[in-house]
Amino acid sequence: MRRAFVFPGQGSQKVGMGQDLWQAFAAAREVFEEVDEALGEKLSVTIFEGPDDDLRLTRNTQPALMAMSMAVVRVIESESGKKIADLAHAVAGHSLGEYSALAAVGALSLSDAASLLRLRGDAMQRAVPVGEGAMAALLGADLALAEEIAAEAAGGEVCGLANDNAIGQVVLSGTKSAIDRAVAMAAEKGVKKAVLLPVSAPFHCDLMAPVAKIMAKALESTDLRPPEVPVFANVSARPVREPDEIRSLLERQVTAMVRWRECVVAMGADGVEQLVEVGAGNVLKTLTRRIDRQIAAVSVGDIEEIENFLQAL
Repeated sequence: MRRAFVFPGQGSQKVGMGQDLWQAFAAAREVFEEVDEALGEKLSVTIFEGPDDDLRLTRNTQPALMAMSMAVVRVIESESGKKIADLAHAVAGHSLGEYSALAAVGALSLSDAASLLRLRGDAMQRAVPVGEGAMAALLGADLALAEEIAAEAAGGEVCGLANDNAIGQVVLSGTKSAIDRAVAMAAEKGVKKAVLLPVSAPFHCDLMAPVAKIMAKALESTDLRPPEVPVFANVSARPVREPDEIRSLLERQVTAMVRWRECVVAMGADGVEQLVEVGAGNVLKTLTRRIDRQIAAVSVGDIEEIENFLQAL
């Protein structure tokens, strides 16, 4: 079976995630401990105990979700005796999940992934003062209608497409006033529902340009190796394996739209029959079912789900 492992992004976090793995598997404990060491603080305590407001800070959310995903990866590898790359035809990750995907298939070390995501989260939060940016999901809008709304709502400000998540689910990002205009305009243009998202910064838009420069500089000095299997990139929706191209795409990813729907379509066209969401939540499994029902989708994030996945191998 051709299988792709995919890794979730911001919004999938939950206080207590991974604690069952920490208690049951040495391989999982080692992941959380290594991330704590890389960051010089006990992020694991925030992950397991909260409070939720602290976990939702993007500087914590980003490395926390990566740690959770990598804990699951290491448990699967230790229990199956096989590397993820041996079980996968390809990998992909949604936004910050792309760093998890790269770490899972040997392109990034765990400590480098944690450090980069802490830097990314800090820089994103500093780039736009709280309250000056916003994001909104347009439910029931196709890409063309979302582009039309974004263009009309901009009014000289920033308002662009941040995520093409699935058929009928597009996310806009930009200044708060422009996003408010887009939400109001959506109803007039027949969009089923427009929802402001509870985020701390307007991700994947031009307001994040200062972050792209910071990440470019950090990635220059990061040891980035060819991944053991292809990574379908957010920016291009195509498989990549060359480290310099990956660096460039990670830089561009900060301001560019996450082409998740196209990534899933491309993986299906490449013969992927099963998509395995690794880590917290089931957002990507749900999106897959909306994008391509020919691809079997499962989530693997707790002990029972890991056991079920291993039994099905």
